[in-house]
Amino acid sequence: MLKTCLFPAAGYGTRFLPATKSLPKEMLPILTKPLIHYGVDEALEAGMDSMAFVTGRGKRALEDYFDISYELEHQIAGSSKEPLLAEIRQLMNKCSFSFTRQNEMKGLGHAIYTGRGLVNDEAFGVVLADDLCINEDGEGVLSQMTKIYEKYRCSIVAVMEVPREQTASYGVISGRAIDDSLIMVDDMVEKPNPDEAPSNLAIIGRYILTPDIFSILERTAPGKNGEVQITDALKTQALEGMVLALKFKGRRFDCGSLHGFVEATNYFYEREYGKDNS
Repeated sequence: MLKTCLFPAAGYGTRFLPATKSLPKEMLPILTKPLIHYGVDEALEAGMDSMAFVTGRGKRALEDYFDISYELEHQIAGSSKEPLLAEIRQLMNKCSFSFTRQNEMKGLGHAIYTGRGLVNDEAFGVVLADDLCINEDGEGVLSQMTKIYEKYRCSIVAVMEVPREQTASYGVISGRAIDDSLIMVDDMVEKPNPDEAPSNLAIIGRYILTPDIFSILERTAPGKNGEVQITDALKTQALEGMVLALKFKGRRFDCGSLHGFVEATNYFYEREYGKDNS
């Protein structure tokens, strides 16, 4: 039902300088796979096979990663290294990849609007690759959200509880509980001070958006930090229609921060190799 997943990937990744001076932050590896690969895996698991990327200058490595490398593949053909490319080859065979550029950094809302031509007039997923999510006990976050979309056919955001003193780092929602994990949103605030936050439920980098979000973004004025915020557009959509928030099952690593990146690396290393070293 949902075919396309949009990956806003135009940011500079300044928290990882100097590495991100020439390397997109989405290409930073957790073990041997870059963050963007994990995001595409999650979208494919959710049934989306059209991957759309909003990039910027200096992000050519993203396009190259999802393309054939003739020289490399020729050099390792028939060697013990060749199987290491099997996973990315399978991904390339199962998905299509399209790219456009965000010429100016005007916020996440503007980045999503820039991808309008890649998603057509249909609902779509959004993944921020530096939010790495894992659910060892079942479906990935985007798959969980897809099931909710199939029932309600509205925009959905993934949320998690955070300490109230951290609300200034997130978009924060409030609303009416439909059940233990689902909330009908009535308010959203971008990066509120703790004493102004409507709750401690923070939006993470997973969305399902209905196509009317584009017309709302067109009339959304710049907000926090002078940027077009997807949070502001979603608040309008919630007031005019319906937006749901899902308290997802699983774990999220903030790989846009050094602490979260190291935490994710340690987690995946223990999961992959911990038993071998015990």
